[in-house]
Amino acid sequence: MICISVTPESRQLAKVDILNAARLSDLVELCLDRLVKEPDVKELLEGAKKPILVSCRRQNEGGQFQGTEDERMMLLRQAILANPAYVEMDVDTARKIPRFGKVQRVISYTSLDRPLGNDIEQIFDEAVAAKADVIKFTWPTQTLEAAWPLLAAVSQKRALPVVGLGLGRCGLTFSLLGRKYGSPWIYAALEKGMEAFPGQPTVGDLDNLYRWREVSAKTRFIGVCGFTEMSLATCKVLNAAFDQLDLNTRCLPFDAKNTDQLAKMLDILKIPALLVMPAYGQTLLKLAQQMDEGTRQAQYADLFLKQPDGWQAYNLMGRIALKALETKLGKKTAEDRPLERRNLMVLGAGGLAQALALGIQKRAGLVSLCAADDQEAQQAAQHTNCRYVPLAKLYETLVDCVITTVRNFDHATRKTTINPSVLRPGMAFMDLTDPPADSPLLIEARERGCKVVEPSDIFAEYVTQIFKSLTGKDLPPEAFAAGLTE
Repeated sequence: MICISVTPESRQLAKVDILNAARLSDLVELCLDRLVKEPDVKELLEGAKKPILVSCRRQNEGGQFQGTEDERMMLLRQAILANPAYVEMDVDTARKIPRFGKVQRVISYTSLDRPLGNDIEQIFDEAVAAKADVIKFTWPTQTLEAAWPLLAAVSQKRALPVVGLGLGRCGLTFSLLGRKYGSPWIYAALEKGMEAFPGQPTVGDLDNLYRWREVSAKTRFIGVCGFTEMSLATCKVLNAAFDQLDLNTRCLPFDAKNTDQLAKMLDILKIPALLVMPAYGQTLLKLAQQMDEGTRQAQYADLFLKQPDGWQAYNLMGRIALKALETKLGKKTAEDRPLERRNLMVLGAGGLAQALALGIQKRAGLVSLCAADDQEAQQAAQHTNCRYVPLAKLYETLVDCVITTVRNFDHATRKTTINPSVLRPGMAFMDLTDPPADSPLLIEARERGCKVVEPSDIFAEYVTQIFKSLTGKDLPPEAFAAGLTE
């Protein structure tokens, strides 16, 4: 089930929010802690078309209740007398408020600053003693590692059903996995701007982008590491294609801080493939047991496929991008070498920038590298055996093509945009910062008459090859259109 949380400040709008949420959910949580005036809970619940869960959380539990503890307790007692399907209480409150009628008790444990660790078994014992019908855990889930204990609590068979609420970017990760592993319900916002906490997925995202209701215990997940516009667009298109071909496969977006336990977690989740956004292309290379020489030399990969002998790593984006650049510059046959002897400037010093520098040199191009941190840029240039250009000399350096892998020249506390004066009419320009989106610099490049490699073309080829690698099938054209218009 999907539980939509509504957090009204006005009693008049509360009933409207409940009505709207009921149309799209299976369960509605009415959060009383933000109401400016004391409500008549019974009147608010009258006419509700879906079961209601009532909560009133303190500020240290992520709520906004401003009154005294006695006032909060009185409000919860009033709520129970209104006979909702569920009432949520922390264990201390539950000890003071007896069970009443058929109202089921959701005993909640909240940690706003860290995941709960070894206390879970004790917490279950306390919840049983407090006559819980459901137990709820809430804690930060910025990464997959942080969400892992929450997922373990939900997926294990216990006497009490368990629901979880992940705070942060991987709250979405938990919601998708919670569906697969049998969580009684997961939480969603009604729409953007009505989130109960920052980053909470909306019911529209879960239904339309991730096809949450079709996820089952047999669903196969494809990992997508990194939360960017590119990762969101990738999930949209691939999920639309999986759906159109009736494949029980879905994308699982997540974030990862390190690789120490990642391989084990991916194995437990039976994830057969991993798509990696450029910022993680170097860090996650530690997962791979096999890679081609180009990937090994660049120390960068953005596609990982699970093989019988371990993870195989590929540098997909770098190859696609350079092929698109060659086509833009007039390559028509295998013998054409449009990059030969051309001066190309790569902006950035990360894994993708280094992979591009190596690929350009293999095509006999003359490549320079410049980044926000001169020391990092110099090291990357030495690693790839290309020319290093200090940031102070960038706008004095004449080149035939600029390729950017960073949106801005940000380093430590210094935030510097890339000056459009680097662009000149007639030069080639390619932006790989977050395709298929257009960056301000790319828009400027079009206006200045540059030969722009369209990021939408790069993205189209990227998802096409990804889908072919994952399924052995061609990406349905209508899935690409549907995925990007939803």
